Amino acid sequence: MKKSILLLLTITALFSCKEESKSTPDTADTKTLDSVKNIENKKQAALNKAIYTKYEYKDSKGASLIIENSLPKGGMKYTDPKGKVYVYVVFWTQVSNQTANPLELKMDFPVHSYEIPALPDQYFKILLPPNEMTYEKIPLFNYGLKDLNSFLDKNIHKSSSLKRTINPKQSSSFYVVLLCVTKGAHGTLRTGLSLKGQNLFYTINDKEIHCGNINLKDLILEK
Repeated sequence: MKKSILLLLTITALFSCKEESKSTPDTADTKTLDSVKNIENKKQAALNKAIYTKYEYKDSKGASLIIENSLPKGGMKYTDPKGKVYVYVVFWTQVSNQTANPLELKMDFPVHSYEIPALPDQYFKILLPPNEMTYEKIPLFNYGLKDLNSFLDKNIHKSSSLKRTINPKQSSSFYVVLLCVTKGAHGTLRTGLSLKGQNLFYTINDKEIHCGNINLKDLILEK
C-alpha cells in the first residue's frame, strides 16, 4: 500500500513538473509581448506630446501613408563665420509608410529665403540636416539635433535637399531647421509637410511652399 501511494505521488510530481515546464515559454512570450506593447505605448505618448499636425492618406486598398509634424524647439541664436547673427528654430517630420510598396521621397529647398505673410518683414531660410530623428530624442534640446552650428556654417548659403526610401511598414523621421535671416525675429512659427497628389508642400504659418514629390499615386487625405 505504501509503495503504491509513493508511486502515485512520484507520477503526480512528474506530471506537475511537465505542466510547469510547458507553461514557462507561454509566460515568457506573454511578458515579451507586454514589454513590446509598453515600449510602443511610451513611444506613441512621446510622439503625441510633440506633434502639431498629423495627416493620413489612404490608397485604393485602404493602406495608409501618415505624415506627422512637430511643434518647434529652439529660438536660439546662431552666429555665422562672418559674425552675422541669426535666430533658428528646429522642427521634425515623421513619414510612416503603411502601404505595400516602397516610398521614394524627395525634397528640395532653394538657396533663397521666404517671406512669411503672417510675419511681415521676416524672411526664413529652410535647411534639411542629414541626421535621422528618433522618438528617444524628443525630450532633448533641439530634439537631439547634433552639430547644428557646424552644419549651418557649411550650408547656410546653399540649397538644401533630402532623399529617403521608406520601405513598407517602416517609418522615417527628419529634421527641418528654419533660419530667420532678418533682424528682430518674433512671433509664433508653425510648420508642416503635407501631400497633394504626388506633390509635397511645406507650410510655414500661412505660406505654402512646393518642395518635392513622392513616387506613390492615388493617395487621398482622410477627413
